[in-house]
Amino acid sequence: MLLLNERTIRNLYTMEDCMADVEKAFRYEKEGKTVTPVRLSVPHEKEQAETLYMPSYIEPVNYSGLKVVSIFPNNAKEGRKVLQGIILLTDGLTGEHVALMDASYLTIMRTGASSGVATKYLARENAKVCAVLGTGAQSLGQIQAVMAVREIEHILLFNRTLEKAEGLKEKLHALFPNWKGTITVQQDANAAVKDADIVICSSKSSTPLFDGRSLKRGAHINGIGSYQSHMQEVDVQTLYKSGKIVVDTMEGALHEAGDLIVPIEQGLWNAQSIYGEISEIITGQKEGRTEQEEITFYKAVGIAYLDTMVAQSVYQRALAADVGETFNF
Repeated sequence: MLLLNERTIRNLYTMEDCMADVEKAFRYEKEGKTVTPVRLSVPHEKEQAETLYMPSYIEPVNYSGLKVVSIFPNNAKEGRKVLQGIILLTDGLTGEHVALMDASYLTIMRTGASSGVATKYLARENAKVCAVLGTGAQSLGQIQAVMAVREIEHILLFNRTLEKAEGLKEKLHALFPNWKGTITVQQDANAAVKDADIVICSSKSSTPLFDGRSLKRGAHINGIGSYQSHMQEVDVQTLYKSGKIVVDTMEGALHEAGDLIVPIEQGLWNAQSIYGEISEIITGQKEGRTEQEEITFYKAVGIAYLDTMVAQSVYQRALAADVGETFNF
């Protein structure tokens, strides 16, 4: 078995690599070539935390994977990682468990890549301003992906804890030393979205972050932070104003996306207003953006076959580069 840590994965795998793999995985799913059982969530109520177990299989690459992710928000108070995970990769031909790798970084990468693919198909081609609401671990991958598909000139950062926004600003300057754009920390979410062509929602908020009526015409929103039925980053006004609401998977969105579930339960909105899944747009079954002025909203809660897809890709790269540690049982 090959053991791959975060440092090794970072050296092997770029956001561009990840976006290509994620788009390909969405195609495989639409072709019926993936198997993804419902993920299992084990709550840790005393810590207001949970551990997720997510299995999947992808036939064209012939690998299955099991990702285990723990999300412990209180860790941040002690300087520990909030999100920690591993992926076990299994050969679909022999059943051998061929790799065990850090999943924290890969989760950030594939979640960002999912939004990046959606941005590619749904955001305006001339999008220049990106607002980021919620500057935790996931936000960095989101920004990387958006910058991979659009020429962003200005980034607006909003976080309820101002210091975290300032910290992300420093990380971005370090990550993109040659980028000529500007970064502004905003103290008001409505002000941040007012001028934004792309809005990234990457918080764990249980209440909407902004008033949907503040959205600019032609804006595109990526909502990835709320992944449970009670969590909500966008309000019903955002849903009303969106000409196209696209999800990563219909099943996952209607089971876990509080952004959609809360207004449905309140009788303010209905699931028939969902335009479709991102895989339908990728495969050409449905159109992406068709009007400059329309507002588009991509809601993702995550799906396990994306993890298996990126894990097997990293594994193949590790074999080719002869890196990683070998562990024999």
